[in-house]
Amino acid sequence: MRYLALLIIVIPAIDIGFLLLSGKTIGFLPTIALIILTGVVGAYLAKREGLQTIKKAQEQLAYGQIPGESVLDGICILIGATLLVTPGFFTDLFGFLLLFPPSRKPFKFLMINALRKRIQNGNIKIIK
Repeated sequence: MRYLALLIIVIPAIDIGFLLLSGKTIGFLPTIALIILTGVVGAYLAKREGLQTIKKAQEQLAYGQIPGESVLDGICILIGATLLVTPGFFTDLFGFLLLFPPSRKPFKFLMINALRKRIQNGNIKIIK
């Protein structure tokens, strides 16, 4: 949580820097077109991946399984989609990484480890 404030300041600054550099390098209109293109492609991919994840979770529930992996996929897709509709190339990069299943695996691994540490530290209680 202590790094959250830093990320809220640093990430938009990086995105603004890349947008300014892009505007200077390729021009204003191509930069705007790229921002719109990544937003549209990102929305399409998020919808496709999200629907696949919901279907997978429903199948797991139908077989009496806990859809833990699907929940992590859903969280990654939600964060990725949010990053993609945020104007900026830096956030788009991470958004696309979170939407594609192969590149999503390291993020899910980090999420599981963070959750495991919080449980071990007693920050999260599991009630049976």
